[in-house]
Amino acid sequence: MKIEKLGKIFDPTAHDLWAGPGLFAQSPQTLALPNGDVRIYFSTRSKEGGSGKFISHVSYVDFKDDLTTLVEVARHEVLARGPLGAFDEHGVFPLNPVQVGAEVWGYTTGWTRRVSVSVDTAIGLVKSSDQGRTFQRVGVGPVLSAGRHEPFLVGDGFVRQIQERFQMWYIFGQRWVRENPTAEPDRVYKIAQATSEDGITWYRDSGKPILPDVLGENECQALPSVAFHRGLYHMVFCFRHMHGFRTDPSKGYRLGYATSTDGWKWRRDDAALGLRGTPGSWDADMQCYPHFFVHKDQLHLLYNGNAFGKEGFGLARLGA
Repeated sequence: MKIEKLGKIFDPTAHDLWAGPGLFAQSPQTLALPNGDVRIYFSTRSKEGGSGKFISHVSYVDFKDDLTTLVEVARHEVLARGPLGAFDEHGVFPLNPVQVGAEVWGYTTGWTRRVSVSVDTAIGLVKSSDQGRTFQRVGVGPVLSAGRHEPFLVGDGFVRQIQERFQMWYIFGQRWVRENPTAEPDRVYKIAQATSEDGITWYRDSGKPILPDVLGENECQALPSVAFHRGLYHMVFCFRHMHGFRTDPSKGYRLGYATSTDGWKWRRDDAALGLRGTPGSWDADMQCYPHFFVHKDQLHLLYNGNAFGKEGFGLARLGA
């Protein structure tokens, strides 16, 4: 594929968001608006008062259809914080918007802190009746969470409607591992898929990854995003080593790529995507949390760069 990097298009540090100064803009995901603008949701952070730990919040920015002219930065609460003890008490990251009739549905990854390990996650559902300006939860609990074969860290749900059914690509955790006896545990997770008739009750092929590893069995795969373009389903995702990814750029996130003729069986070919960081730039050390979308009959890619999206997100255009 030919890829044209268009550079960083949003820097959260240059804006005040509802939760305070923009600290991150992670996992950008698009929604086409009726007026032709493109809304890009992302997760940002604020510090919790007592603990000083971060809470993830949903926000968005609107662009004109040229994808470079900024129209609006959300300065209101898009989704209220999860209630005490809920699966999303400590934040939502990411939110995947889906237009379903007159409503916008959002599939969320809710985060809650743990004691022996840092976090657990599950997938929730929220809905909007005001074109995605605000969302309300569909119940307090998740629609997809840990099970016997997927024991923890179910998240990153990406949903599309295919032939009158909902299809979801998501991740699940296989295990937690310490690099040495005194180290904090790191997690291993893989990409899986599920289907649903109504977008609420999901059926999954539990515990079966859909993509092969290229870094060995401890490869971590995250945030699948799928678009249908010119007869093929295209998936982009990010992957990394289990240990050392926070401090060693050679072990950090990079982008993977796969294609499918039916949206179910996938062929992985990372080299075909061909996106690389620009030395000395915002994406030099890391490329992560990607999102494929079709705009003006062209496949586009949004993605985060260094420090897991602390410096915002950029845009690339892809062609045959």
